Amino acid sequence: MRRYQLTIGDKVFEVEIVSVRGDEARVLVNGRPYEVNIQTLSGAAPGQTPIRAPKPVVPPKPAPRPAPPPSPKGAPPSKPAKAAPPAQAPGDLGTVLAPMPGSVLDVLVKVGDRVQAGDTVAKLEAMKMENDIRASISGVITEVMVNKGDIVAVGDVLLVITEVD
Repeated sequence: MRRYQLTIGDKVFEVEIVSVRGDEARVLVNGRPYEVNIQTLSGAAPGQTPIRAPKPVVPPKPAPRPAPPPSPKGAPPSKPAKAAPPAQAPGDLGTVLAPMPGSVLDVLVKVGDRVQAGDTVAKLEAMKMENDIRASISGVITEVMVNKGDIVAVGDVLLVITEVD
């Protein structure tokens, strides 16, 4: 509808009147929505309507989640899921897993590269800290499952190393 630029002190506000219904209006102030009450003051010039302080538009709260159904009588209580990464079987030592959730900062190897146990093969950012991800065995990189910028969860496969004789 109408757009205004208001200056109060040294602050500038961009105000857009979206709709007016009776003595209430919906406005945007610097892009934020508000519902305001309009009140005419005595002595106001025709066509000029002072506006009281706006009240922010508050989105409705989401409905609470329903409680899970009760367990059948006599059934043992269910166990909570573990947050620990999956254990690696002895044959899976060449599978390099994400030890924590985070963002892949860099993958330092490609398929066909030879690595030694302890070599840094990738860098992972978690909680604003850079973490070196190291090879658990010596061998050749046979699969790279992630790229720079990927988001990973605990236990996600980052890459696979195959032992060579």
